[in-house]
Amino acid sequence: MYDERLPGLRRRGFLAATGAASLGALALAGCAGSDDAGTDKKSKGDGAPRRGGRLRAAFAGGGAGETLDPHKASLFADAARAKALYDKLADYGADLSAQPRLAEKWEPNASLDRWQVTLREATFHDGRPVTAADVLHSYRRIADPRQAFRAKASLEPIDLDASRATGKRGIEFVLKRPTAEFPNVLAAFGAYIIPEGASDFDRKPIGSGPFRFASFTPGRSASFRRFDDYWEGAPHLDELEFVVANEESARVNALLGGQVEYAHELDPTTARAHEGKGRIEIVRLRNSAMQAFCMKTDRPPFDDPSVRQAFFLIADRRELVDGALSGAGVIGNDLFGKGYEYYADGLPQREQDLDRARALLKRAGAEKLTVTLDTSSVAAGFTEAAGIFRDQAAKAGVTVNVRMGSKDSYWADILDNGTLCCYRSGAMPIESHISQRLLTDSTTNATKWKHKDFDALYQQAQSTRDATDRAAVYGRMQRRLYTEGGFLIWGFADWIIGTSKSVKGVVAEAPANTLDWARFDKVWLA
Repeated sequence: MYDERLPGLRRRGFLAATGAASLGALALAGCAGSDDAGTDKKSKGDGAPRRGGRLRAAFAGGGAGETLDPHKASLFADAARAKALYDKLADYGADLSAQPRLAEKWEPNASLDRWQVTLREATFHDGRPVTAADVLHSYRRIADPRQAFRAKASLEPIDLDASRATGKRGIEFVLKRPTAEFPNVLAAFGAYIIPEGASDFDRKPIGSGPFRFASFTPGRSASFRRFDDYWEGAPHLDELEFVVANEESARVNALLGGQVEYAHELDPTTARAHEGKGRIEIVRLRNSAMQAFCMKTDRPPFDDPSVRQAFFLIADRRELVDGALSGAGVIGNDLFGKGYEYYADGLPQREQDLDRARALLKRAGAEKLTVTLDTSSVAAGFTEAAGIFRDQAAKAGVTVNVRMGSKDSYWADILDNGTLCCYRSGAMPIESHISQRLLTDSTTNATKWKHKDFDALYQQAQSTRDATDRAAVYGRMQRRLYTEGGFLIWGFADWIIGTSKSVKGVVAEAPANTLDWARFDKVWLA
C-alpha cells in the first residue's frame, strides 16, 4: 500500500471521494516508428530535456474501487496510469492514425482477413522479453466472455482461436471478416499487453511501459519509477506520482499551491482566469471532446425522423459553444470527428432555423412537444448546455424539462434509459466511433441507431482496400447520419491542462486519448 508523502494535500481536503471523468477512445493505420515527442513536436517548453525529479499529476479518480489492471481502465486517470506502466501494439497519433508501439510493423494479406504483426524488441519490467505469447494471452484475457473489459468489443473482429504465434516476435491475426483498418484494433483503448500469467495488478503490476510500479492506494495515489530499459529510451523523470482530486477546484488549488505540477481537465473559466498571468501554464488540446445531445431513435418522440431533424434546427451551436464551453471549442455539424480522416466536411454547416423546426414538428404531430433532457455535472459544460438548449427549444414551442443525474452512475444510466441526454466523447477514428456506437450490435449504442443496411455499409467499407473508395462509403454513411441520425453534435471542446512553470515537454497538439496525451515519459522538470 502507498506510504503517503503528501500530508498537506489531506489537510487541505485535496483528495476527494466521488466523481470521475469518463472517456471514449482511439485510431487508424501506419507502419513507421515513433519519434521523441519531447523534442520534435510542438510542446510547451523549450531547451534540452533535463533528467531527474519527481512529477505529481492530479486527475479525477474512481474511488476505492480503482485498480491498476489495464484491461479494466475506463477513466482518464486509469488510462494515464496504464500508459505509464504498460504498452499497446499501437496507439493513435495526433491525426488519429494508428502509430506502431510494441508492434514494429504490420502487413495484411490480399483479402484483408489475415494480418502479420512483427513485435519490436522490448522487455517487461522484470527483464523478460515481450513475446507473441504475451500478446495472444493479453488479447484472450480481454476477450474472455466472463469478463467485461472495455476493449473486448474492439477485439471482436479477431478470431483468437485461429490466430497464432509465428515466432517469438511474430503473430498472425486471423480475422472473422476482411478489415482494412485492423491497426485501429491494435490501438484500441485498454488493449494493453501484459506478461503471460500476470495476476497481481494492484500490488505488483508488471508491464513494458516507461515507468515501473512503486506503490498504489486505490482512490488516493499511485507512484512509479523510471524504467531505464524502456524500448524507446528511459524517461527524463526519476519518479511519477498520480494523486486523485475529483473536484476541479481541488486540482487547481493544488497546482497553484505547488502540491502538484500537473492538473488534468480544467474548466474553460479557470483557463481564462490564469492564462498568460504567469503563475501556471495553460495547455489547450484542441478538438479533443465531441459535445452532443443524444436522441434515442427507437422510442417516441425521436423514433420520428422529422422530430430529430427539428431538433437539429433548434440548436444554436455558436451560443452553445460560447455559453457551455466559454468559447473553448468549435461548432459541430451533427457528425463525429471534425478534421479527422473520412470526415464529411463538404456538407452544409447546419444553422438554427426555428421556423423550419416548427414546421417539421407540426408535420410529426408534435407541435407542443414536451421532453426530458438528462444531464449531470459529470462533465464540464453539461449542465450549462442543458439550460441553454432548454431556452432555445422554448422558442420553437418545445418544452424541455432538465433532469439532473448522478455523477457516479450517469454514463450507465443514459445508455439505455431516457429519450434525450447530454453526451460527450473523446477522440477516436471515425471508423471506431461507428463500430462502437452506431452498429446494431454496438455495446455503447446510446442513440439506439440500428439499421442493417447501415451495418452492411460499414462491412463494405472495412472490406474495401482502396482508401479513396473506402472514404466514399464512409461519406454515404455520414450523409445519412447528417440527415436522420440521433447525435445532435453541437461542438468540439478543447481539453485543458494546467502545469507549473517548471514542467516542459507537454505536447500541445495531441487530442485527449491519443499517444502524446498524458505521456509523462517525454516530460521533464526545468
